[in-house]
Amino acid sequence: MAFSFRQIQYFVAIAELGSLSNAAKTLNVTPSSITVAIQDLEESLACRLFERRARGMELTIKGQQFLRHARTILESVVQARRSLETDPSLVAGRINLGVTPLLAGYVLAELLARFRQSFPNPQVSILEDTREDLEHLLIGGELDAAAVILPEDEPGQGLQAMHIQSSPYRLWMAADHPLARHSTVEIAALEGMPMIFLATDEIAETAEKHWRKAGARLNVLVRTGSVEAVRSLVATGAGVAAMPDLAFRRWSLEGDRVEARALADPPRPARVSIVWRRGAEQSPVLKGFLSAVRNPQAADLPSPMAKT
Repeated sequence: MAFSFRQIQYFVAIAELGSLSNAAKTLNVTPSSITVAIQDLEESLACRLFERRARGMELTIKGQQFLRHARTILESVVQARRSLETDPSLVAGRINLGVTPLLAGYVLAELLARFRQSFPNPQVSILEDTREDLEHLLIGGELDAAAVILPEDEPGQGLQAMHIQSSPYRLWMAADHPLARHSTVEIAALEGMPMIFLATDEIAETAEKHWRKAGARLNVLVRTGSVEAVRSLVATGAGVAAMPDLAFRRWSLEGDRVEARALADPPRPARVSIVWRRGAEQSPVLKGFLSAVRNPQAADLPSPMAKT
């Protein structure tokens, strides 16, 4: 069994972005080169990693298992490169970070672990708040950086952003829900069905705006700020929910099983990004943090985006 770093990089990109074309555009390579690389990777592993569908590519069970290890491989390579660039023992000081509610529960721990692994000395202070309030604090110099989900491709006025993860939306449902028999759910199947929306990090706004634009008539059961409430309501059959994969867990707190299915016409993936004040002088600690949490695929990505 032999595979290359590039194959792993392409595999993770497709898994996170949901389609070969999106991965090719993000990594600035041709779709054909990614196709060949994935075919060679599947041949090397002797299993199918993706189901090819008209609207994109969906991970198989084997693909989902391999994804966790693939991300670890990418992160290990990044850490190895970083160890040659910076002496972590020389990076000290304090960094003030912000995080939105959803990311506090599902992304923050991983980001801090990466940072601590590379730079163990700096002190860290964290504030949880909405994206809008965090952006104001960044502009005012009260925060050094913040982890947010950007509703658009660009951050707010005067801010710079680095995209670190894309999390596609899937439809959550109870294990015995009729839609669980399908691998992909069409918008028409949701007509009149009770919908549960997560009213934090603009998850509800993104999904509702997308489907209303597509002409769907939504039956909103509840908008809640609690992911666990969404999971429990879904698991007991109260309704279905369109949620980004980063928050998916198989079981509710009550021990009921949750299923997730691909959407034929999903909202745009949730773009997890690190934002900071544009033009501000970066301290060694902030530079270290940005380096540590940088997406392992970012070696092939364009420069961080900014809006003046």
